[in-house]
Amino acid sequence: MAGAEANGIEAATLIASARELTPLLAEHAAASERARRPADAVIAALRDAGVFRLMVPRSLGGLELDLDTFLEVGLALAEGDASMAWVSTFYIEHNWMLCQFPDPVPDEILGERGEVLAPAVIAPDGRAERTEGGLRLSGRWSFATGSAHAEYVILSGMVDREGDASGPPDLRFFALPRDQVTIEDVWFMDGMAATASNDVVVDEVLVPEARTVSILDMVGGRAPGAVRHAGPLYRTPMLPILCLAASMPAVGQARAAVNGFLERMRERILYGTGTRQSERPAAQIRLARAEIEARQAESLLRDVTREVMELRGAATIEDRARWSASTAMAVDLSKRVLRSVADASGAKAHHQDHPLQRAVRDVNALSGHVVFDLDARLEIHGRAMLGLDPGGMV
Repeated sequence: MAGAEANGIEAATLIASARELTPLLAEHAAASERARRPADAVIAALRDAGVFRLMVPRSLGGLELDLDTFLEVGLALAEGDASMAWVSTFYIEHNWMLCQFPDPVPDEILGERGEVLAPAVIAPDGRAERTEGGLRLSGRWSFATGSAHAEYVILSGMVDREGDASGPPDLRFFALPRDQVTIEDVWFMDGMAATASNDVVVDEVLVPEARTVSILDMVGGRAPGAVRHAGPLYRTPMLPILCLAASMPAVGQARAAVNGFLERMRERILYGTGTRQSERPAAQIRLARAEIEARQAESLLRDVTREVMELRGAATIEDRARWSASTAMAVDLSKRVLRSVADASGAKAHHQDHPLQRAVRDVNALSGHVVFDLDARLEIHGRAMLGLDPGGMV
């Protein structure tokens, strides 16, 4: 069987599995929120389906599928639960990150399973100094999504320079096993509570040089994995993959909210009127607007995915700035859809067991991620369009 044909079959199978698992995510969403961590049963089901191996090379035991499959899987899971979709898409991306580390680290960490459950933090909140045997790392990192099931952790930090400090900062990712870090349970949030995005603390841990990689190289699509692995996915800049991973939960929830609103409108009798909501012109207009805005959000992600796959490392600064601005806009549109649907869904939608109120809170919370600061992302895009220094990571 030809490679492209085999990949197509595996992609279709994985997408179908994700859609079959969507109800399981929805079933566990409320309990996971109360527990402030993903359900073990959901993690196990996703793992058994091979979801976390989506972007791992075949040579390392993965499926080696591309961003188009990533998008379909992420959107399907997101219709079930934003928090679990967020954990899942980031676990997928973090496995791709581990494949970018120098040899033999990916083989050692991914092992026979071909994937690992690994939170990652991109803010360089750690400090490391070179010493005999590697780099000695210390620091505290926030927002380590999926920490409750962590087997490894990817942390970021600045390496102290010796002598001439005039060059660019030496920013690096560090891969540490779970038993070398402390996870502090601080994730008490009004949204995305089930992601277990807790703090990670490291105190003077020696990390071998091979278990580090340049952040700037990974952002630029030129980390060691870009050389070792032939597929173009491994030469793709990191930020658009991160932005897609973070935006899919919002867009999928907006899509689910519109479908749910349509179903409820047909049955809902407006209080004190005897009239079905579906018969009200204002409700019809609101439904139509929400559906179009949800489609716009999804179309933005599809456009970004297509362009990233076409351009990869040939993308200009303007292309990359547009991609990050587009994903931020998609999340903003999704927030708008959810607010509009909630406003028109009556008091029952505010019951704690109603998925719509959780969706509103979850997407509002996830939009606080730094990559979704819409004003900042639009400014960066505008500056890049004008040929100016964008002034931010793209």
